[in-house]
Amino acid sequence: MAFARVVSFEGVSDERIEQMKQMADEAPPEGLDSSEMILLHDADGGKALAIILFDSEDAYRRGDEILNAMPAEDTPGQRTSVARYAVAMRMTS
Repeated sequence: MAFARVVSFEGVSDERIEQMKQMADEAPPEGLDSSEMILLHDADGGKALAIILFDSEDAYRRGDEILNAMPAEDTPGQRTSVARYAVAMRMTS
């Protein structure tokens, strides 16, 4: 079963999103064993939602530890919530 780590942020600018995209391409967090990451951005509201998918509970647990240890300056903005979900359905076209 897959699991998702869903994190919401406030205070997220367009410039910060661009920086995050560059950081992810250049140096993703070491040891992070995620299968997919989706970053949603509400530019008008200055909010973002990060959805990181993991293929197993062990991968989720390790990823959660790695991401919780990240310095605040390495995140899109001020983290407002973190939640864990089982992936009940997943579709791509």
